[in-house]
Amino acid sequence: MDLHEFLLSLIILYVSARLFGEVAVRLGQSAVLGDLVAGVLIGSSVLGWVEPTQTLKLMGDIGVMLLLFEIGLESDPHTFVRVWKSSIGVAVIGVLAPFALGYGLATATGLAPLEAAFIGATLMATSVAISVRVLADLGRLQTVEGNIILGAAVIDDILVLLVLSVIISLADRGVVSGLDILKASGPALLFLCVAIAAGIRFVHLFSRLVNQMSTRGSLVIVAMTFALILGESAEMVGLAPIIGAFAAGLVLARAEHHAHIADRIKPVADVFVPIFFVLVGAAVDLSHLSPFEPRNWPVLALMGGLIVVAIIGKLLSGAGAAGQGVDRLTIGAGMVPRGEVALIIAATGLSHGVIAQREYGAIILMVAALSLLAPLLLKFAVARAR
Repeated sequence: MDLHEFLLSLIILYVSARLFGEVAVRLGQSAVLGDLVAGVLIGSSVLGWVEPTQTLKLMGDIGVMLLLFEIGLESDPHTFVRVWKSSIGVAVIGVLAPFALGYGLATATGLAPLEAAFIGATLMATSVAISVRVLADLGRLQTVEGNIILGAAVIDDILVLLVLSVIISLADRGVVSGLDILKASGPALLFLCVAIAAGIRFVHLFSRLVNQMSTRGSLVIVAMTFALILGESAEMVGLAPIIGAFAAGLVLARAEHHAHIADRIKPVADVFVPIFFVLVGAAVDLSHLSPFEPRNWPVLALMGGLIVVAIIGKLLSGAGAAGQGVDRLTIGAGMVPRGEVALIIAATGLSHGVIAQREYGAIILMVAALSLLAPLLLKFAVARAR
């Protein structure tokens, strides 16, 4: 992609995102739904105006990291401590219920146990970015439900690592060892504990450094660098980079300049975040959704079943939230979106020869469909709670 194509893609992406985002808001929906619809329209399956190149994908990845960093900055770490029991309960149910339902569905369609296990595993992980954006648009992110969803998504990520390590070990060697599980979960748990504890302990050094700098943009550059460092560190131990960026936000929420950082990071996030959501929509291939093509029927049938059990499994996770007055439907709806982790698990199963192209295609379509359905479901749940 040369500069001309890159600039043209950005122009189309930004104009369509803002146009459809504005329409969505005026229709009483979240702006993120407009971004997703814009992506479907300008993607390869409709107009084909924008190709999701590696450069755009990387910009989108930075965008979702900035989104979670911004959320962390505006969060109170003590709030997460207060809801940790509920977050654990929601995460555990939100992993086990979808896995069990997906496994049952897959075995009912005649798939082998290991194939069924991979199918179930793709339903476990929550893609919290969509829920975070919708809740922020609705002004419900800094609620008990919003904090439980965020906390559960972090725990969810670690639990998925555990289950995935077991399934991959079975696929490779037919056996599972305690060492496999320790290798998957140990670094992740250690990273989160050390990053947040050490960060809060030494956050005063960040303030001291910024106070000694006088060049333009020092505050936002140093803050972004810190978020990127923790994001890369999370990637190195097997966690999603957005978890590291979120941890960085939680740490800097205790810094002297946290309000100024939050104000100055918003315009930067506004440049990158829409790219992520538009590309999610652009990944939808409508050619696989036509019921008039007999070759699509098996994939559509499996996709439909996966969508149903994926939604039910995550809605059940809301039952793990403790306390009176907590809206469990909102929590469950906030855990519904699936994203890159589901696709990674599916790609792993395909590369190991465990699942076939048909199952892989159904999983991709399921993730795409939930990306469009989840904002509507979450908005309905929030409106019902009010």
